[in-house]
Amino acid sequence: MSKTPIPSKGSTPPPRDRAIGAALMVIAVVVAGAALHWMGGILSPLALAIFLMVMIESFTRMLKARLPVLPEWAALGSALSILVLSFLISAWIVAQYASGFVDQISGYGPRLDGLIARLAQTAGVAVPPTIGQIFQSLDPMKYVGVIAQGFQSFLANISYVLIYLGFLMASRAGFRRKWVTLWPGHDERNHAMAVFGRIKVGVERYLWVQTVTGLLIAVASWAAMSIVGLDNAFFWAFLIFVVGYIPIIGPLVAGLFPPIFALVQFEGYLPALELLMALNAINIVVGNLILPRMQADSLNLDPVVVLLSLAFWGAIWGVAGMFLSTPLTVAAMIVLAQFRGSHWIAVLLSGDGDPLGANKAAQKAEKPEKQ
Repeated sequence: MSKTPIPSKGSTPPPRDRAIGAALMVIAVVVAGAALHWMGGILSPLALAIFLMVMIESFTRMLKARLPVLPEWAALGSALSILVLSFLISAWIVAQYASGFVDQISGYGPRLDGLIARLAQTAGVAVPPTIGQIFQSLDPMKYVGVIAQGFQSFLANISYVLIYLGFLMASRAGFRRKWVTLWPGHDERNHAMAVFGRIKVGVERYLWVQTVTGLLIAVASWAAMSIVGLDNAFFWAFLIFVVGYIPIIGPLVAGLFPPIFALVQFEGYLPALELLMALNAINIVVGNLILPRMQADSLNLDPVVVLLSLAFWGAIWGVAGMFLSTPLTVAAMIVLAQFRGSHWIAVLLSGDGDPLGANKAAQKAEKPEKQ
């Protein structure tokens, strides 16, 4: 009775085994996505807290590098202070400008009616509706409860994030002991440290790049909006900086929303057109010239994957998932590349088919030898 030969470790598995493995991987992704969505109220604040902890540790190392005489506790306290101060400044900006922003929008009723009339005339509508009739047909009162519930959920999530962050910072001392217990072997431990180190470096670089480019876009957009004379230019610049952490959606908001409000504020179309051209030119210059030079090979994600990850994590965790979509996908790509059965997924997620950067590392190692 003949026996089926068992493939060796280095051989390629049969097509039937590859198909079964791919099907099981798809099922695992669907089940994991359903579990993440079901536990989103617990896991999304935890992911945001881990994200903030990475930011704090990055600030701490930067301060230690710039000021070597600074003790570890002082550098960590300074990083925490910077983070808390940033949150307080953001809250102050929202409290200072949001109410006036809403009041000003409500005062644009006659201008909105005029804009609707012009658009209706262009479209051939004989009797255009007014903004009051539109709001009355939409019945905004039925959305008040939804908005209040969403605001309450947002405040609760912030509280959970801060609680998780406090416990994560308090448990930092035990991470090393847990690491040794999980991987007692020296080689396995070094490999695990290399994997998690690469994830950490990727997230830190993403944060750094998005923060710097977001500031550049926000400052340049503020200058353009101030020159045109758009109301609440500083608040618009702040919103552009915040949504800049969301891929694809951020540039769309930055390039379209201020010109739309310029149509309402100004009588003619010229200020809105100038603002549309200026803001989109800023996004194109930063996105195509500055961002690729700073980003280099830190992400290595396919552009289609960035779009799909935004939709996937947004559907699972909402706005928090949109903010975390890119770093979470980078982490998933690096982890999937470590296993033979899921390596093909990491290759598809990567931008150049080399999720671990092995080819680039080999090329860099060969350059000194050739020289």
